[in-house]
Amino acid sequence: MNVIGKKVKRIDGLEKAYGTSKYVADYYFENMLYAGVVYANVPHGILKNIDISEAKKVPGVVYIATYKDVPGVNKFGHVIDDMNFLVPVGEKIRFEGDVLALIAAESMNAIEEARKLIKVEIEELPPVLSIDEAIQDKIIVNGKSNIGFHRKIRRGNVDDAFSKADLIIEENFETGYQEHAYLETQGVVANYTPRGVMEIYVSAQCPFYVQKDVAKILGIELNRLNVIQTETGGGFGGKEDVPSYIASKAALLSYITKRPVKLIYTREMDIKETSKRHPSKSYYKVAFAKDGKILGIKTKVYLDMGAYSTLSPIVMYRTMVHASGAYSVKNVSVDVYGVYTNKVPCGAFRGFGSPQVLVAIESIMDRAAKKLNIDPYEIRMRNALDRNKETSTGHVLTQSVGAKKTLEKVYKASNYEFLKKEVLEYNKNSTFKKLGLGWSHIFYGVSLGAGGQHLDGATATINVQSDGTINVMIGNTEMGQGAKTTMAIIVSEILGQDISKIRVLQPETLFIQDSGPTVASRTTFFSGNALKIATEKLKENIVGFLASYFGVGKNEIIFLDGKVFIREKVFSFEEIAKLCNDNNVKLSEVGWYKSPKLHFDHENGVGEAYITYSFATQLSLVEVDLLTGNIALKKAWVCHDIGKVINFEGAVGQVHGGVIQGMGYAIMEEIKQNNGKILTTNFNNYLIPTIKDIPEEIHVYFVEEEFSEGPFGAKGLGEPSLMSSPPSVLNAVSNAIGVFLNKVPVSLEEIVKNTKEGKL
Repeated sequence: MNVIGKKVKRIDGLEKAYGTSKYVADYYFENMLYAGVVYANVPHGILKNIDISEAKKVPGVVYIATYKDVPGVNKFGHVIDDMNFLVPVGEKIRFEGDVLALIAAESMNAIEEARKLIKVEIEELPPVLSIDEAIQDKIIVNGKSNIGFHRKIRRGNVDDAFSKADLIIEENFETGYQEHAYLETQGVVANYTPRGVMEIYVSAQCPFYVQKDVAKILGIELNRLNVIQTETGGGFGGKEDVPSYIASKAALLSYITKRPVKLIYTREMDIKETSKRHPSKSYYKVAFAKDGKILGIKTKVYLDMGAYSTLSPIVMYRTMVHASGAYSVKNVSVDVYGVYTNKVPCGAFRGFGSPQVLVAIESIMDRAAKKLNIDPYEIRMRNALDRNKETSTGHVLTQSVGAKKTLEKVYKASNYEFLKKEVLEYNKNSTFKKLGLGWSHIFYGVSLGAGGQHLDGATATINVQSDGTINVMIGNTEMGQGAKTTMAIIVSEILGQDISKIRVLQPETLFIQDSGPTVASRTTFFSGNALKIATEKLKENIVGFLASYFGVGKNEIIFLDGKVFIREKVFSFEEIAKLCNDNNVKLSEVGWYKSPKLHFDHENGVGEAYITYSFATQLSLVEVDLLTGNIALKKAWVCHDIGKVINFEGAVGQVHGGVIQGMGYAIMEEIKQNNGKILTTNFNNYLIPTIKDIPEEIHVYFVEEEFSEGPFGAKGLGEPSLMSSPPSVLNAVSNAIGVFLNKVPVSLEEIVKNTKEGKL
């Protein structure tokens, strides 16, 4: 490879470093209004009345919209429509962030004044605030039962496996919320143009979701709604479905007032209303043979969906598939339940329902290793997936299975046997500070999987200008992960043109086909494949012309380093582009890639769950202060099998970010609530890792077990880069203090309490 896997400059790096990138908050249109949101501010109740008469008189207020102003369907829902856009009088309020009204005004001051004058009458109802309370179904939050959805795996003979077991581990686990904490809050500018087209400039992970949802709210055709992706300052799943809710607010006000409307969320609004990682409770029972082999797994997992289902049923699918970890298990019984509560809705978050169960199964592996006197590394090697082995759903893996290689790489790179001795020696000589080592081994299903095949397609367009510069547009989005650079690398590899000459445009829904969401670590795989197809078609157009024009064979034409070599002649790419353009050669093409057909039995949860799987192993070294409870991640060794590494610097960056974000989930980040209301409303009290919290060393390695369906053999990395971190860090803390922990985030108070009680 000439460019793929090499170090290249990020193509959008300079504009972001110089501050010239245009984010949604930077957009301004003449005669623009500002939007404000009126929340219910109670977790459960009936909206009896809303009076906006006095608020409408505030100078500068142009319009106040309620449910009566919605011209289309006043409902949202990606699986079922169980969420009101604007709560109608007489209907339920289900969490504090339910929206009652929208204000369009000339200034934010006018909005704040009007908000104070809106009179709302709510009959409050007792809220349901925990999973345990919800499953009793005494108070119904949504639908007919608080247990809204169920996913399961039934495979093999679990009872027989437990009857033959030499060791059975039973344990309960609990995980909390995690806030996405993207640097840029949710935002949108809607502009209903005089020609009757609604333009929406939005920070999102799926502009096509926004297009369809806003069209439904406004009751207009899709060809009258152009969603334009702006630069996006982080997403992590939080900008998958949520931007539809944000965009619809501004779009409705723009549609009514016929003026541009900007809505930018404060951090407090963002945390209050938008989705989080699902809290969970899980109950595990795992059977082991004396050699450490897993014989069977039985688990029940409850995910707190909050007030509305949003993407939860899809999240549950991934929870189900990953509940048994990255191991070959033939006897499996998994139940995953989605539970309604009167709290903030939960949805997509990097890892998508898998970190919750990976924390559990990886802790189980360590517990079994200790009881069986097997090293935590060794017990994972004995159970790891390999070629021709079956996943917990019975998916036979025939290629691209680098699981064991990732384990071996971390083992060798960390000098593990020596490291163990160092930790043991340190702990012998230190009374109040202890070191701990924690392993994790995970896998991740690339693509939307068998449950989302209808969305698993992507398109890309490419256009070579007559001066040799190249424009590309894909249907997936750049949200900071480096997708634009990865796409430019693919084009550069095929056409030989310098990356600096390649521009990757923001997607617009009126000009590119629906390519699904930028989630599931699918962008490189799907958009990369689509772009590779388009670029190879375009190259064939050029090569066919040049072969005829110069009277040479196609194999005598080589594209490399910004030049085109034709037998003994050398031309710049620019010269060839002009020659082709002057001779009416087609210099634009479209590529389309769709998911290979997966065969899956949804009733029993058995079959080909995903197209392929990425694998990862992490070893973490932590230091725990037994007096203060403080936990510091000192070092991490991480190895990922992601198929071919296309954007090397981007891949390393993804792993660094994932390790740190996963560490935050494990030991720092906690949403605190009181009676259904979020108390940790900004970064003063919701703690996320800072530059002072990151590890001293993060060692990153890659295994390149290429996948035949991927572009140049690539798979995916975005989400697994986080997923290895929480279980590894949790296991390291448990190892340091000598007590197995079963809850994240780890409570500093719990460590101090155990120290005082002499348990540590």
